[in-house]
Amino acid sequence: MNALVPAEPAQLEATSGPEAADSPLEGFRIGVTSHRRSRDLIEALERRGAEVLHAPALKIAPVQEDIRLIEDTKAIIAARPDLCIATTAYGMRRWCEAADSFGIGEQLLETLGACRMFVRGPKARGAVRAAGLADVGISSDETTATLVDMLLAEGVRGKTVAVQLHGYTDVRQLERLRMSGATVLTVTPYRWVKPDGEDRLPRLIEAVCSGNLDVLTFTSAPAVDAMWSTAHEMGVYKQLIESLKTNVTTAVVGPVTAQPLLDAGISPLVPERFRMGALIRLVCEHLALNHVRRLDTASGNLELRGRSLRVDGAQVELAPAPLLLLRALLGAGGAVLSRESLSELLELKGSVHALDMTVSRLRSSLPDGRLVETVVKRGYRIRV
Repeated sequence: MNALVPAEPAQLEATSGPEAADSPLEGFRIGVTSHRRSRDLIEALERRGAEVLHAPALKIAPVQEDIRLIEDTKAIIAARPDLCIATTAYGMRRWCEAADSFGIGEQLLETLGACRMFVRGPKARGAVRAAGLADVGISSDETTATLVDMLLAEGVRGKTVAVQLHGYTDVRQLERLRMSGATVLTVTPYRWVKPDGEDRLPRLIEAVCSGNLDVLTFTSAPAVDAMWSTAHEMGVYKQLIESLKTNVTTAVVGPVTAQPLLDAGISPLVPERFRMGALIRLVCEHLALNHVRRLDTASGNLELRGRSLRVDGAQVELAPAPLLLLRALLGAGGAVLSRESLSELLELKGSVHALDMTVSRLRSSLPDGRLVETVVKRGYRIRV
């Protein structure tokens, strides 16, 4: 069996003619999580006018490096562990597939079947059960620390514990097991790297959570798992998922990559042809259709593309809060939006003064402040 998740082709397709010359992504900020061939994707997005925030989420070790994985697997088979922790679905699948490819798959399954399996979350549980194994415990919050708490509560002294790691090794949890008297054996079916510093992926996650991103792209399912794990470590997993459901669009290269997002309740954009070029075109079409606002007003023609506002073709710079307010007013197309609804949108918790200040900042940034009209005792609207 192949030791890798099924690959989805990511071949960049050339464009020509007017499409290549236009800037359909001007004003939009797009996150890129890929490592392999990321430069192709970034350059294609930037040529179309996008601002790109790049944070490689995951890099898989080359196949030739799997010899370490097999050596660790053989050591676990020989040790016949009493307990085993499975941390990720992809890691569990890749572990079994790699063992199969080296002719020791049946021995591995027999070894794991004889020990007590603990899983970090529902996806890991699904992978364990898909392999024909059973688990006896699951973390309540999908963290390795909670799993270790469970093992320590029942006692591990004198026992051998096998741990399937998932890239960013939580050394502290392994030490907790060892200090409690356990013999700990580890296996790393895949390894993550953090190119150019350790803060890039957390910064990307923070941008998603704050809504400071329009689209987040993925070209591999393991990269999604890597982002979930990092968000858990940061304590913002629920906030990240909520933002991806409501504020930030996800786009993937194909159905394999889409699956972990679907499992989390997120519906990503998926091109009909599983190519990077098709993904880029789909992103352009989605943003043009759903996130470009145009309106003829008494103060001129307004076009809002992501974070870029033009009034009669002239660029206007807006701070985040006034920009969010204008986006809502443009979306209403001249209808009145109540003060209450705008305060809720801006998360001002009913502060009349804060809303008035935001309206004032918006008016002062516009060429004609009269564009935002006060409707007494009702709210605000765009003067059309």
